[in-house]
Amino acid sequence: MNDPIRHVHEEWWLATLGRTVVWARLRLREAGTAEVFDSDGNTLVYDSEDTARSMLLDADFVAFDGLDETDALERGFSLEELAPPTAAHDDALRPRMMQTLGARA
Repeated sequence: MNDPIRHVHEEWWLATLGRTVVWARLRLREAGTAEVFDSDGNTLVYDSEDTARSMLLDADFVAFDGLDETDALERGFSLEELAPPTAAHDDALRPRMMQTLGARA
């Protein structure tokens, strides 16, 4: 469910497992804390943006906005075939947090 606390910035991160993309949404809060909504539908709260980013990097996630086409192709997909999931609320977003891609790029 969406949190009524206002976020000041949102980023999408991804990890790949073969032809499956696993998404994570990082939100930065006004107070300087951060939260990650993961593919299991959990919202994990961290004391800072740095801590949340470190957790994502340790789990082999990369920032979607930081990828270029070469990076994407090395991971087995084209940026043209991929976009972060969308939904009206987190309950509807959860089933879209894992995406299976078509033929290899």
